[in-house]
Amino acid sequence: MILKKIKAEIGKAIVGMDDVIELMTIAIISNGHVLLEGVPGIAKTTLSKNFAQTIGLKFSRIQMTPDILPADIIGHTFYDMRTGEFKIRKGPIFANVVLVDEINRASPKTQSALLEAMEERQVTIEGLPLKLPEPFIVLATMNPVEMEGVYELPTAQIDRFMMKIDLTYLPEESEKAMLRMKSLGQFSEANQVVLGSELARARREAMRVHVSEAAIDYIYAIVKETRLDERVILGASPRAGEHLLYTAKVKAYLEGRSYVIPDDVKWLAIPVISHRIIVKPEYEVDGIDGKTIVREVLERVEVPME
Repeated sequence: MILKKIKAEIGKAIVGMDDVIELMTIAIISNGHVLLEGVPGIAKTTLSKNFAQTIGLKFSRIQMTPDILPADIIGHTFYDMRTGEFKIRKGPIFANVVLVDEINRASPKTQSALLEAMEERQVTIEGLPLKLPEPFIVLATMNPVEMEGVYELPTAQIDRFMMKIDLTYLPEESEKAMLRMKSLGQFSEANQVVLGSELARARREAMRVHVSEAAIDYIYAIVKETRLDERVILGASPRAGEHLLYTAKVKAYLEGRSYVIPDDVKWLAIPVISHRIIVKPEYEVDGIDGKTIVREVLERVEVPME
């Protein structure tokens, strides 16, 4: 079982993030990108790096700043004086798992450089399209408390993230366990436990998981209901429904089932849908957000009985 091996191995470096690890595993099997939001020092980078190592994938980290340029991410051409030719120097985007730290610190122009990479799995340097490695997943982080020197992510870019995962402080016992392990020097970096062939097979088998008409109707009803809520400016997109379908199939596969059940959809609805919903300002001030909308939608939409 891929998930069990990944959780056990990352447990050497991280404490108490089982649900987050499961969501990230679902995302990479589903071929989707992840937005991680959490305060500094909560192990976003450590988690991302060790996650990449467990599946033996090339990892790179891009620290976003207001002055970073698109060429710093995707690469550029240069003149090689030894050969008298122009050559391409590939940027850090050419990796399997790319951690884009503090994505909202980059300018809109630089953020837009990620759009082609995330959607098309390729970049263009001096008019030449270059394919990115397979698999390719962007793990982008955001600090929820930073308000200065940041740029709001465009709605189109947010919609390209399959999931948004909120990282919070660990429960008391987990944080104490982390401190004990740090004190005893028991943490170590994760090693590769999943082969590339295993990951490819997981993708093929997950896509063969059966989704009944009732489950498809349920997914559509959830997505549609977010659009009808009077508190919402923009509800979930068709891409949100597509991502909910794919991730539900992978969730079922990881649990050893050949079919999707409503609980798969319900478990994934908040991380897959909530970040795509834009709430009217007058309701935002009352603490209403995308998560609130999705929770209430899940209570209103009738669960199919199969």
